[in-house]
Amino acid sequence: MATLRGVLAALVTGIATALVVVALSILPFLNPVWVGFEQGRAGAPAWTGFNPADLAHATNEILADLVLGPADFDVELDGQPVLVEREREHMRDVRNVFASFYVAAAVGALVLVGAYLVARSLGVRSRVAFWRRLAGSGKVIAIVTVVGGITGVLFFDTAFEVFHRLFFPAGTYLFDPGTDRLVQLFPEQFWVETTIGVGIVVIGLSVGLALLGGWRAARLER
Repeated sequence: MATLRGVLAALVTGIATALVVVALSILPFLNPVWVGFEQGRAGAPAWTGFNPADLAHATNEILADLVLGPADFDVELDGQPVLVEREREHMRDVRNVFASFYVAAAVGALVLVGAYLVARSLGVRSRVAFWRRLAGSGKVIAIVTVVGGITGVLFFDTAFEVFHRLFFPAGTYLFDPGTDRLVQLFPEQFWVETTIGVGIVVIGLSVGLALLGGWRAARLER
């Protein structure tokens, strides 16, 4: 029974830790500086034909609706909507997924805080076990991210399709870069390089967590 409890505790800790680590890793990329930089690298100005001021305005409004709401995505340029209704509907779906993920991450953070407080109340052995679980979670997250990242980069189109099939209604996420503003504003290269950036931060945080957890556990054992 004790072994089963340990396995379940490790599983819950691992899931909660992964949610929190990924949520924290995404945050640095939800800012106009990064988005504008990557749009330049991905050729968004050429795709859209927008001047720098219009491109920044349209992008920042879409980003604000995604992060802060409301999920209208109704930005206009010269009185004309940047996105058509089908694109706005997809972005509303994106925001729902985005918000649901961060709610799950918040629950994960509460689980970790609760686990830490319980471990503290039960004594040194429980605290050691808690930090060991965090260290193990960090190692697993880092390994999974490296393997998944390499696979995703090598087979980006397949990974993209699988991800969207899991979280969005069929057909609602397919757009033509020749005509649709949404994918002109955020071309494929934008997503490839941003995903790599997020993955690097995930690995960094996970390795740091593994080192911290191991160090704290060893210190408590002494």
